[in-house]
Amino acid sequence: MTPINNKLKVQDIEISLATIDNQDYISLTDMAKGKNDEARAADIIKNCIRNRSTLEFLGTWEILYNPNFKVVEFDHFKKEAGLPTFTISVLNWVESTSEIY
Repeated sequence: MTPINNKLKVQDIEISLATIDNQDYISLTDMAKGKNDEARAADIIKNCIRNRSTLEFLGTWEILYNPNFKVVEFDHFKKEAGLPTFTISVLNWVESTSEIY
């Protein structure tokens, strides 16, 4: 199904919304941009997803709703999450795990 895209304006910040198969999705990137510029927004999200709790939440959601999710790759990330040397980008997460985005 083709996504239906909308914008929501909150405190003068436009936030993208998408509806796909009657499910609503909101852009975390747009929300992070509201706090800082676009380059800094990427850093905020990258720091957020390297958090073990966040990564476990994302993985659990994907296991429940994404039949193509690569659980083995997720387990690798989960094992490393929280270590000081662990880094991950949204692109790396999506490409490695076949995450729905």
